[in-house]
Amino acid sequence: MRKWGILIVALMMVSVLAACGQNKNAGTGNAPAKQGNAAEANQGTADTGNAKKLIIGMSADFPPYEFHIKNEKGEDEIVGFDVDIAKEIAKDLGAELEIKDMIFDSLLNELESGRVDLVISGLSPTPERAKQVDLSQIYYKAEQSVVSLTENKDKYATMESLEGTKIGVQKSSIQEGIAKTVPGAKLTSLNKISDIVMQLKSGRVDVAILEGPVAGSFVKNVEGISITDAKPVTDDEGYVIGVKKGNKEMLDQVNATLDRLIKDGSIDKFVAEASALAEKK
Repeated sequence: MRKWGILIVALMMVSVLAACGQNKNAGTGNAPAKQGNAAEANQGTADTGNAKKLIIGMSADFPPYEFHIKNEKGEDEIVGFDVDIAKEIAKDLGAELEIKDMIFDSLLNELESGRVDLVISGLSPTPERAKQVDLSQIYYKAEQSVVSLTENKDKYATMESLEGTKIGVQKSSIQEGIAKTVPGAKLTSLNKISDIVMQLKSGRVDVAILEGPVAGSFVKNVEGISITDAKPVTDDEGYVIGVKKGNKEMLDQVNATLDRLIKDGSIDKFVAEASALAEKK
């Protein structure tokens, strides 16, 4: 009897395991995406339209694009006009939005690996980035700025005056590329813009090169720093959204949402609202 009992139990276990395998396959593409699994979320969004989650990679230290605040409930919240755009894309896809805050330098690798579905983080359309990921149309353009201590504003009024100086920039940013063209400059490349501003305040760098609205936000909120008259020039003005290479359906969806937001004036509205919020931060 013990041998028959063991055989019956074994047959039951095989049956259960087979049923589990069938259920797993039957649910592919139809079950809600798991928390943090961008690959599943992306597959559902692009292929079936049944995705429940869209995971966006951002470096939320870039006001007014994306930054942290304490909301009315006293909770930490990521806001900014890139966040507003992300919400619109998720709405058009019928997906729940999840934002992953990470260092800027890691964003495209996270997109390539499938751990995020899109990158929306003040991303400039450089040729190098276009080789790594697909890029949307430009949704916003802004100038670059040079920031110094207020007392040194006139000292660094031209790009030529930056030669041989210590320059703070965000790692892997378009501003880092600009700073590398300044003769004799010594670069301090950091992940967070707030850390760059701290380096400037403490005298460890002479100037910082920042994106225009970002520079404006920090100048209004940090005493003792100012935007100089120096005008960095780059061919990569404008910002785009990063999409995993080859995911044409997602890219088309993103561009369709951007078309709508540009034509109806929503992006200009988002920029104004985010800039006002950043000033209160």
